Amino acid sequence: MIKVGITGGESKVAGEIVRLLLNHPDVDLKWIQSDSHVGQKVSDVHQGLIGECDVILVKNPEWDNIDVLFNCCHTGHARNYIDKCDLPADLKIIDLSGDNRYGDDEEYVYGLPELNRKSMVRGATKVANPGAFATAVELALLPLAKNLLINSDVHVSAVSGDPTLADNIKLYKPLTHTHVHEIENTLRSLQTSFNSSIYMIPMLGSFSRGLIAAIYLDCTMSIEDIRKLYDDFYSDHSFTFVADKQVDLKDVANTNKCIIHLEKHGNRLLITSVIDSMLKGAAGTAVHNMNLLFGLSERTGLALKPSAL
Repeated sequence: MIKVGITGGESKVAGEIVRLLLNHPDVDLKWIQSDSHVGQKVSDVHQGLIGECDVILVKNPEWDNIDVLFNCCHTGHARNYIDKCDLPADLKIIDLSGDNRYGDDEEYVYGLPELNRKSMVRGATKVANPGAFATAVELALLPLAKNLLINSDVHVSAVSGDPTLADNIKLYKPLTHTHVHEIENTLRSLQTSFNSSIYMIPMLGSFSRGLIAAIYLDCTMSIEDIRKLYDDFYSDHSFTFVADKQVDLKDVANTNKCIIHLEKHGNRLLITSVIDSMLKGAAGTAVHNMNLLFGLSERTGLALKPSAL
């Protein structure tokens, strides 16, 4: 059994990870840490866990009784928290903050499985989980980057669910979101010649979960040849698929899938990418990465039911 600890247990993504791990056949959840809810049951903080998990949140965990840590502390605090702790040298860390995604710490592998699966299988110990907007956009563009086909500016409109909004939609850091830098780094890892601009307009909408990104760029290749590039790129991956028909959020909500749809409009390629922002965009990919680090089947604990009827 893989012995697991979670820091930042009060966060939404920590609650989502707990939900996944409770149904993972190879996991023993040892403790959940929190600075702000010490002594409370995790189900007091994440009420969806009532009747499922009554682990008590602790302030000072026992580092020597776990094999892997899911670091769910918020961006700007996660790295500092880890640096202050006396961690075992062989402890594996999956960081869900944005503190280690940009190559500043070479110990961390960028944890997009469709890009860096081999690095994790071959003995990585520290993984920086991607952001949700970045995940949706990168998966939409990776096959093009591998084939050196991103040679124009990239335009992105993306909406992610925010259940705190009531019948509303709002812009979220348009043209300045930090995930743009993350996407640029990822694309250059495959296409070193990439020097175009990415113009991303992220938004938040009043729905419970999911993220849809519409991306367009110049591309003269035929839609049939483009489709073959995508089918080939994702043929041996467990969670990313290319669809013949236009896709929507219910196709992926409550799953760890990304579904991509391709269209040509003249010399422009339109790519639609949909994910569950809390799963494929966060907790699901983190568990996927854990499976890779420990040599398990990628889909273990992640065979989830989509919301679509």
